[in-house]
Amino acid sequence: MDLLAQSLVQFLYFYLILLTARVLLSWFPNIDWMSPPFSILSQLTDPYLNLFRSLIPPLGGIDFSPILGFLALQVLIQVFRALPALVPV
Repeated sequence: MDLLAQSLVQFLYFYLILLTARVLLSWFPNIDWMSPPFSILSQLTDPYLNLFRSLIPPLGGIDFSPILGFLALQVLIQVFRALPALVPV
């Protein structure tokens, strides 16, 4: 169980890095999201962000959905970190 929890935490940290890159790159309007390196990043992160975009629409042209996305990932990371201590062997 410990190995599974550690693997999930590492995956979530990696996804958090991808999400951070996606948000930072969204500040540059001239990026072509259809070109190969950016399209892969967009395909990996947009479905997750779309979950939160349906809850919070962009206000004044600013997308606040990544804040909820980051918060949800941090909560999941903390849950999976604590999971080995909660599950009896």
